[in-house]
Amino acid sequence: MQAGTDLLCRLFLCSAGRVASFSFFLYSGIMINIDDFKKVEIKIGEILSAEKVENADKLLKLSVDFGEETPRQIISGISMYFPDLTSLVGKKCAFATNLEPRTIRGLESNGMILAVSTEDGKFSLLETGRDIPAGEMIK
Repeated sequence: MQAGTDLLCRLFLCSAGRVASFSFFLYSGIMINIDDFKKVEIKIGEILSAEKVENADKLLKLSVDFGEETPRQIISGISMYFPDLTSLVGKKCAFATNLEPRTIRGLESNGMILAVSTEDGKFSLLETGRDIPAGEMIK
């Protein structure tokens, strides 16, 4: 990367049919203190199932294992990136897990999947290796 060139990336927190886009520049931007960052609980979750939400073009209903007693339901606006929903099953991804539940289209969402997108349309979930257990905290 050339000196003085900033790379724009967008972090998407996808939940309850809303994609909250947080744009940031690598090597420049707003600084937060470590105490603010520590408030966000980010865990690895394994996607057990994914299905389209009826009458919603962008929404998926995910069942995600976080190593808890029961899987969590997460509603996410990422369906346009996954025409084959079976490709999501078994993926271990990063999720924000200590957000207040949200209800959309009658479905409760209990977390947000983390993903990244670039201005030229590239998209990726933030995935881990298969050997990382569900429920592990990102440190």
